[in-house]
Amino acid sequence: MEEAAAHNGSAGPAAAARPPATPEGMALAYGSLVLMALLPIFFGALRSVSCAKSKNSSEMPETITSRDAARFPIVASCTLLGLYLFFKIFSQEYINLLLSMYFFVLGILALSHTISPMMNRFFPANFPNKQYQLLFTEGSGESKEEIVNYEFDTKDLVCLALSSVVGVWYLLRKHWIANNLFGLAFSLNGVELLHLNNVSTGCILLGGLFIYDVFWVFGTNVMVTVAKSFEAPIKLVFPQDLLEKGLEADNFAMLGLGDIVIPGIFIALLLRFDISLKKNTHTYFYTSFVAYIFGLGLTIFIMHIFKHAQPALLYLVPACIGFPLLVALAKGEVTELFSYEESSTPTEGPGASKDETTEASKKEQ
Repeated sequence: MEEAAAHNGSAGPAAAARPPATPEGMALAYGSLVLMALLPIFFGALRSVSCAKSKNSSEMPETITSRDAARFPIVASCTLLGLYLFFKIFSQEYINLLLSMYFFVLGILALSHTISPMMNRFFPANFPNKQYQLLFTEGSGESKEEIVNYEFDTKDLVCLALSSVVGVWYLLRKHWIANNLFGLAFSLNGVELLHLNNVSTGCILLGGLFIYDVFWVFGTNVMVTVAKSFEAPIKLVFPQDLLEKGLEADNFAMLGLGDIVIPGIFIALLLRFDISLKKNTHTYFYTSFVAYIFGLGLTIFIMHIFKHAQPALLYLVPACIGFPLLVALAKGEVTELFSYEESSTPTEGPGASKDETTEASKKEQ
């Protein structure tokens, strides 16, 4: 979705004056980016299983259909081109100020949702935890329709307060650690809450974004320009000069969140497929997870060889689709893999039967 590869620094005279990154610094930066990419995919996939079974309206997943998947690259292209034109026409300073405020709010909510399950373990048993509900409706009487129905408690408010501290830090300093905390939260929430309804939809989405990524990185300078100009937590960054300058380092390698979330939701789907087989194995999940590591490592290697930003999906898409497909062919489960269907009804879990899924689909139609 965003710039799809790690690369050295940013453009301009300042970047030209910087000394080249040391091999140790580059290894640390790229290794850290790979690790940060794997964490939200792994834990987001695990949380997506519980999310699929959740009856809480505030935690209902958003299901992506084949129609949504086919349109997504077009929408993403229009958005990317629009941002590029905005940066060319208007002052970059004012645009980033507006974007910073927007992502400040979104980042706090995403980080709060991310740390809430972990923070619950630290609260004492006698903590006075009160329940709240934020309800916003339209109309009255029998025609009343719920627009927002969000349930939360005192523990969630504490998490929101802690996340706000990170938000203020990001807003005031734009520090790379605060950026990464928000970026990791966005990625984990995306993998957890965005669900593909079947493997075919995942192939359509990844295939379309494969073409999108290659075109906008190799065909134009639009994606690289936007990624360098966009001061928002839409990418993970790690300094290559951390060993020399410490936490104030500023020569960054970067990885777009789209290269985490898009393959991540496909990997999460394969985990839910593994669970639906009820064989107590996660073969497809682990296969796709290893494939992601291979694809991302290959991206960094090619980028390092050719000294040019790389569209990570060029390497991630064939790996994440091809490896599980080879496993399915070897196990004779290709039919099961492509016939697996998840209902968009939130109360249906990943183990829902085919009859239940079909019935839910009929009701939606």
